[in-house]
Amino acid sequence: MAEPGSKYAVVVARFNSLITKGLLEGAMETFEAHGVPKENVDVAWVPGSFEMPVIAKSMAKSGKYAGVVCIGAVIRGATTHYDAVVSAATSGVLNCSVDTGVPVVFGVLTTDDLEQALDRTGGKVGNKGGEAALTAVETATLLSKLKKEGKASW
Repeated sequence: MAEPGSKYAVVVARFNSLITKGLLEGAMETFEAHGVPKENVDVAWVPGSFEMPVIAKSMAKSGKYAGVVCIGAVIRGATTHYDAVVSAATSGVLNCSVDTGVPVVFGVLTTDDLEQALDRTGGKVGNKGGEAALTAVETATLLSKLKKEGKASW
């Protein structure tokens, strides 16, 4: 369960919104199931996964959020653009977390095709948006315990 009163942020890419809307729904359901009411989750929409890190870092640095979840979907195409976007988004999100000390979770699907993405948006493989939200809650809770008690255990 999340710390009582904790707030979270979700940064969502509009690109591939057919996928990202489903991932966001999964994240919101998971937050609520773990004690985070909808009014304690702020959602910021960005153009694409490449733009996520700057907004995620700003939200993490604000001091308002226990954790930030980044949701996007990058589907491989015929060019190398996929590799550039995935690499930048992955590194950017990781650096946000390390630089701020706030859990910034990578919930960006990187798939070869639309079918694989749909499978991870509540299909055969579950909802990866929900998994990202759970990761944020678990990590934020562990960090909070570590700060309060000097030890972290789940």
